[in-house]
Amino acid sequence: MSTVEALEKNKVKITFSVDSARFEEGMDYSYKKNRNQLSLQGFRKGKVPRKMLEIAYGKEVFYEDAVNFVLPDAYEAAVKETDTKVVSRPEIDIETIDDNGVVFTAEVFIKPEVKIENYKGLKYNKEDTSVSDEEVNSYVDAERRKQARIIDITDRNAELGDIVNIDFKGYMDDEAFEGGEGTGFDLELGSHSFIDNFEDQLVGAPIGAELVVNVTFPENYGAPDLAGKPAKFEVKVNAIKAREIPELNDEYVSDTTEFETVDEYLTDVRARLTMTKVTEADNRKREQLIEQVGDIAEIDVPECMFDNEVDKMFENFANSLRYRGMPVEQYLQMINQTEDAIKDGFRAQAEKQVRGRLALEKIAETEAFEITEEEIDAEIDRIAKESMIDREKLLEIMSIDEKDSLKDDLKVQKALDLVLNEAAEA
Repeated sequence: MSTVEALEKNKVKITFSVDSARFEEGMDYSYKKNRNQLSLQGFRKGKVPRKMLEIAYGKEVFYEDAVNFVLPDAYEAAVKETDTKVVSRPEIDIETIDDNGVVFTAEVFIKPEVKIENYKGLKYNKEDTSVSDEEVNSYVDAERRKQARIIDITDRNAELGDIVNIDFKGYMDDEAFEGGEGTGFDLELGSHSFIDNFEDQLVGAPIGAELVVNVTFPENYGAPDLAGKPAKFEVKVNAIKAREIPELNDEYVSDTTEFETVDEYLTDVRARLTMTKVTEADNRKREQLIEQVGDIAEIDVPECMFDNEVDKMFENFANSLRYRGMPVEQYLQMINQTEDAIKDGFRAQAEKQVRGRLALEKIAETEAFEITEEEIDAEIDRIAKESMIDREKLLEIMSIDEKDSLKDDLKVQKALDLVLNEAAEA
């Protein structure tokens, strides 16, 4: 029989036990795991009977691995038996341990109580989702640049927007510094790929020019030995190239898009830009209202819930970097930041998300939302399609807890839909 004792706000102590039969299984497991490391004169290594080892070394020699064997299942069973909504890692203590079994205590933080009223009729700032001619033209110009031909320039000096091929070598106090040298490097003037006003000083340079470019590294530059310091680069201009951007006409549209005329193409661009704006505005509306329900709710959130959300956000961030082929350690070194600094940047958003989620869960409970089997099936179909996993395979690998979590997520979505539908423009 497991029991729960309140310790302080949102923290409890769960007391639970493992009986003698189950603990004996753990002791036997520990003996088999450790017998090759324990020796006794007169016996071959690994062949000493357990009772003999217990007499020689004391039963305690097997306790650690025996406890590790029985604890996970016992703790999980106690949490389920007491219906404790745990939100932190447990702090485990052993109260008693002997032939009769083990008595454990686990101190944990639990999901906080939430009070929320007046969540209908919240106000939000409506955004203008119309698309201007300038935005359409800017998009089209960017697409035309992608289709541009690169041509060699031989009859003029370098201009903004040109691509210059350069050799360069950097010096600080007349000493070349590491990482400041390159040959045959293509640099687009005006792209701000290089520091300070490096690119501006190449405007007007002819092919074959050899010049000195003076710069000052930014204070927050990734290499501490260069940050904030003046330097000079010896630069040679090897070649000048330019983009020959195609003219916007029916021929260009027919060759590069699914449309035949400029008018059809521009109409489609405007529609797609409008759709993007509407989607982004809807997302920001959702964010506004989630933040509002979190703000109006009375919740004393345990810090560990914020910490867990920050860790989750950082892991997602690290995974996105790995997907692009960059280890997170390399990224942190490149921007001269620490993991803790990145996590600090996630903190405010994590707090909003945790408070908003808790508030929406309470709204779902207040409204007594239920989820049908059809809704669960539809959500599993959606996940399978997006993950490109066979539906039956997905069902096989989903645990009971994950299915329950899926149901909770659908209830939260219903609560958010309610808040969205009842909200009004500010």
